[in-house]
Amino acid sequence: MQRTRFGVYAIALSAGVSFAACSSGSPSVSQTPNDGFAGAPSDGGSGGAGAGGALGYAGSAAQGGALVLELPDEMAGSPSFGGAPSEPYPDTLPDGFIAADRFGGYRVGEEITEGSPAESPDIDSEGCGTTILAVIRDFRQDHQNFEGENGDDRGIVAPTLGDDRKPVFAPAGPTLTVKDPAQFADWYRTVDGLNKAYKLELWFGPNAGVSSFQSTAFFPLDGMGWEEGNTGHNFHFTTEIHTRFKYEGGESFKFTGDDDVWVFINDKLAIDLGGVHYAQDASIDIDARADELGLVKGEVYAFDMFQNERHSFESNFRADTNLNFVDCGTIVPEVPIPK
Repeated sequence: MQRTRFGVYAIALSAGVSFAACSSGSPSVSQTPNDGFAGAPSDGGSGGAGAGGALGYAGSAAQGGALVLELPDEMAGSPSFGGAPSEPYPDTLPDGFIAADRFGGYRVGEEITEGSPAESPDIDSEGCGTTILAVIRDFRQDHQNFEGENGDDRGIVAPTLGDDRKPVFAPAGPTLTVKDPAQFADWYRTVDGLNKAYKLELWFGPNAGVSSFQSTAFFPLDGMGWEEGNTGHNFHFTTEIHTRFKYEGGESFKFTGDDDVWVFINDKLAIDLGGVHYAQDASIDIDARADELGLVKGEVYAFDMFQNERHSFESNFRADTNLNFVDCGTIVPEVPIPK
């Protein structure tokens, strides 16, 4: 739950979840969120399902009524809905991992400092399992490109991944959410005094034929890195994943989250959820886009994903896929930023 500037609570709901609004002296009425709730919030209201985002519903104090939620059983343990953290895979969660509130788990490792070796595992034709190595960077609260304007910012990265395996800032027009373009390069590079980098392992749990990681309260750096401020959580971080998969046909990848998300397949931009926004989703049908992405069945291709948490409101991170990853993630070497 989040408190709006007007003092009422905004409660995030998944699309299609029913709720009952009870007013004093009136019967309970079950409703299903409709298009009237879509879009970005205004004046502190909670936000929209228009593009897979969180739905908001604020109870009216004037009516003296309470807001009653009828949630599916699988949501009952989610911290985002006031429940205790669940442990969906107590028998299979790897040792030392923290269970995400819906699917999978994670573990934050040691800080990556100057001189730390790059890590690039060999290709394993049998696949790497369901644990992927990533880099997560915690940023100072005063970074100019965080806590700025909200809104979608599609098209601010080049359609091809840079030679250093990082996104290239190349907006086609004015940008809404990036105050200092020169600092864009810092998002996925370790800069002394600005950010701190840590190893992050994400474990994907079984979920109806795919592997999933989902956290509706994704704060892996709580108690680490820079000071958290007055939000109660350590927002302001970026996540960077570099791995490879073997294309065999029938694969898909879906991501839901906030804020920016960019996915590159075979060095080509496949998902663009740029901007500071509520949770939004995008999916890739690999077969349908194989020609566009230059994919041939039986070959191995790069998969690179970049995510930002730039606004201290929510932190959602969900990925669902049946891709056969053939390495378990790479920490690429740092390359100096061109001057």
